[in-house]
Parts: sequence; C-alpha cells; structure tokens
Amino acid sequence: MIPENAGPAAVIVLAAGAGTRMKSRTPKILHEIGGLSMVGHALRAARSINPQRLAIVVRHERDLVESHVAALDPQALIVDQDDVPGTGRAVEAALQALDAGQALAGTVVVTYGDVPLLSAELLTELVATHEFEGNAVTVLTAVLDDATGYGRILRGEDGSVTGIREHKDSSEAEKLIREVNSGIYAFDAAVLREALAKVTTDNAQGEKYLTDVLGLAREAGGRVAAVVTADRWQVEGANDRVQLAALGAELNRRTVEAWMRAGVTVVDPATTWIDSTVTLDEDVRLLPNTQLHGTTTVARDAVVGPDTTLTDVEIGEGASVARTHGSGSVIGPRAAVGPFTYLRPGTVLGEKGKIGAFYETKNVTIGRGSKLSHLGYAGDAEIGEDTNIGCGNITANYDGEKKHRTVIGSGVRTGSNTVFVAPVTVGDGAYSGAGAVIRKDVPAGALALSVAAQRNAEGWVPAHRPGTRSAELAQAATNDSSSTPASTEEGK
Repeated sequence: MIPENAGPAAVIVLAAGAGTRMKSRTPKILHEIGGLSMVGHALRAARSINPQRLAIVVRHERDLVESHVAALDPQALIVDQDDVPGTGRAVEAALQALDAGQALAGTVVVTYGDVPLLSAELLTELVATHEFEGNAVTVLTAVLDDATGYGRILRGEDGSVTGIREHKDSSEAEKLIREVNSGIYAFDAAVLREALAKVTTDNAQGEKYLTDVLGLAREAGGRVAAVVTADRWQVEGANDRVQLAALGAELNRRTVEAWMRAGVTVVDPATTWIDSTVTLDEDVRLLPNTQLHGTTTVARDAVVGPDTTLTDVEIGEGASVARTHGSGSVIGPRAAVGPFTYLRPGTVLGEKGKIGAFYETKNVTIGRGSKLSHLGYAGDAEIGEDTNIGCGNITANYDGEKKHRTVIGSGVRTGSNTVFVAPVTVGDGAYSGAGAVIRKDVPAGALALSVAAQRNAEGWVPAHRPGTRSAELAQAATNDSSSTPASTEEGK
C-alpha cells in the first residue's frame, strides 16, 4: 500500500564510477563534506521527496559502498551495473531491479552520488514541474560561465528541449552553449523503460548514454522540458579533491549562514565549521576557530570557543566551552570547560560542574557542582556532587593489563597532587592531604595522608654543587645569617 504522502515512484542514485581523479583508495562517493559522505548527502536529498522506492547503482569498490549505504539507508536497493558502460545502462539495470515483481508506474527521478549540495526544495520543484506539465522527461539544467566538460542543452525554436549533446560529441557551435545538463532527471517510468531498450552505444565513448532517452521520448511524441536553476552549486559534482574542497567550503558557508538566520551568533563565519548533522538552539554563541562535528548539539545561551573542536558532544543550556578538544561527551547546563581541555569519550559533566585548564578526562561521570580545575587526569571514575579535586590530581586507572575504577563521593576535598590508585573508593566529605597517594578506601569524613617526615640536609648545595650560582647565593645567605647580631630591646 502506497502512503498518502508518497512522492515519485522511485529515485535512482547513480554511484558506480571509479573516481580515479580523487587518487584515493576510498571510493569517490565515500569522501566526506559537512559530516556526511557525498553519497550520504545524495541519499538524504533523495529521501526528502518521499519516494516509494530508492535504488542505488554501484560497481567500483562495490562491497565498501554497499556496506556504507546499508548503514545510512537500510531500505535502499543496491543494484550492480554490469560491463556495459554508461549512465543509460546504469539506469536500465536499476529499473529492471525495481520492476521485478511489478513494473513501476509514475515518476522516476535519476540523480547522482557525487552531487552533495542538491537540495530537497530543488528536487521537489523538478518533480512538481514534471508531473504538473505531464512531461515525458524533465531535465534539471544550469547556466554556467564555463560549460567545459558538461553536456549541452539543445533547444528548438519554441524553446523546448530537443536533446542533450555530450561535450566530446558536440560541434564547435554547440560548445558555445552555456546551458548544461546536470544529469538529474524526472522521467515517466513507461517512457524511460521503452526508450532505454532502444539506446545504443554508437557514440565517441562507446557508452549507453542516458541523454539519448530525451530524443527518443520526443520521437515518440512525448514532451521534454527543463527546470533551470540559478544555483550552480546544487548541480556541481566532485571529481577531484580540489572540487571536493570547494563544495565543502560552500556547504559550510550555507550551513553557517542558515544557523545565523535561525538565531545563532557566529562571531567569525570564516573560521567556523559546522557539520550538516549538528543541532544548535537559538542564542548559542560560537567564537572564532570553532568546529562542530557529528551529532553535536548545543543548547540555548551556551558559548563555544574560541579554538574548540567538538565531535558528538552534547552541551547544555548556558554552558561554556573554551579552547577544548572533545568527543563523545556530555556537558551539563551552566557547566564550564577549558581552556586547554581534552574530553575523551564517556565524559559526563554535571550541571554547574567544571573541568578546567590542562585537564584530560575519559569515561568519567562528574556530579553537579563538582570541579576539576587544573592540571590533572580523570579516567574510569565516578565523582559525586560538590566535590573539589585539587590541582595535579590523577586517577591511576591502568595497572598495565586492566583498567580499574575510582569512586569519589560528594563533598570531597582533595589536596594538590593527590593520586588515586584504582580500584579505590573515597567516601562523602573526605579530605586528602597534598601529595597523598590513595591506595586504600577512604571512609566518609576521613582525612587521608601519606606523608613522610621531611629531612633537610643542610649545606648540601655548597658541598655538592660548588661554583654554581645556587651555591654562591646559598653561601652568601649563610654568611649574612651568621653575621647578623642578635636583636635587642631598646628603651629599657
């Protein structure tokens, strides 16, 4: 049964190319911009128009691509292209797979796995125009200043589309045409099926061109039309890393601008990078050189940056995160992190808590109002509420073979350079002295000390470091002390 809000009969995403110009072991369509692979962006756009079926045609590095697509969209149908080259054959293979059991009827949209900026709005316009006008084929086109390499749109005197000429097959006059084929189409399924059966490989490249369907559709009496977009970026593909970087920069510019229009303050858009998978609330403030990746979410009134990179981090309302590198962590409301902090996965900082300068955390839960202010490490630990961990504290969680857990209660106060040798538990309200090495559990309210008596070896420096500046100063201080007369009381 077809849902009431269902869109076209199918979307076919072409993703079989080798992408040799990327010069990479990674298939072209798996290269990422904005937190998603290019094919991930393509699948997201395809799903945005609610197709009844979705197929993706693969060939190069098939297993890698199939695994990636299955993780992103388990319902997508994976179709293998055979040895017959060309986009026409790729679409034919997909249509045959989609037709299995029952032939498709209605609109079939064809798009590509390396066109990451294509929007839901433009695809919706393409389908709506195609169906409203009753076209056999509707092609998405763009007008470029430099059309080199693109198929040219051929129009009749009445302005209708008469065909598409691939660049290498174009005459000199046709190469002057600036309106180009994006490679993105809406077809009537029956027209597409009948025309593909007639397409040959009789051309300069020996390929089965999808573009030949337009001429065949016209010959059969069908109407061929175009939707022209002024936004060339939406139809730009990435064939090498230069184009990939350009698309990534443009996507980020659009993403940052969209968030600013939604109520986010971005102090320096030129140095701020936000993945398309990130979520921000109104009145968030992003300072220069901030990068937000993955599933990061930032709640209202939080301030992030400067010089901060976060991946899959949840930031609560009113929190602040400065000069921090973090991943897989949760920062509670009105908590403070940084500067120069490293949050590793599993860090959970409670409301109004603090992780301060030059601190590293991993797999640690920190309760409400607790502070780890400076120069330390907390790993595989649980810390209660309103606890203050002193400067230079560490949890020694690894014994060389296994990780062990430290549990520190609420209201605890630890002295500087305390070391917790896990597994160990410190009770509520306990204290530790400076330099303590906690090897045994500390009861609630106890003071833990591990202090040896101090011994001063007087005269050691002049005796063992003669001729040094330290020895000279020490000797001078000793002479001054011995020559100073004893104090006397006056006025007696």
